[in-house]
Amino acid sequence: MKRKPDIRIKRVYEAPDESDGYRVLVDRLWPRGLKKEAAALDAWHRELAPSDALRRWFGHDVARWPEFRRRYVEELRDKEEALEALRAVARERRLTLLFAARDEAHNDAVVLREVLLSPEATGRAR
Repeated sequence: MKRKPDIRIKRVYEAPDESDGYRVLVDRLWPRGLKKEAAALDAWHRELAPSDALRRWFGHDVARWPEFRRRYVEELRDKEEALEALRAVARERRLTLLFAARDEAHNDAVVLREVLLSPEATGRAR
């Protein structure tokens, strides 16, 4: 029996904690002012981040959030192998998706978590 994936999200600027499990930065750009040692990353999956064009278009404008989510999920459809690798980690231990945005409710990690927990979100049912 497979274990239910355990996926959390957290700002990369928050102090690392043992309970974070496997820490993955999911932003395309390195967080401003953060030293690599302080980030305590296990991996950096920038290929799973929104494209530069989508990131710039969104610009953290909450009014664009629904359309950003739709476009980002569409972009993730071509990344199934990388998504499945993270799902496998999340079935073995806690996976913490790290992001730099100030808005904790409207960022790429929120959408990525939804997709990881619901493979149907990208149109690929298991």
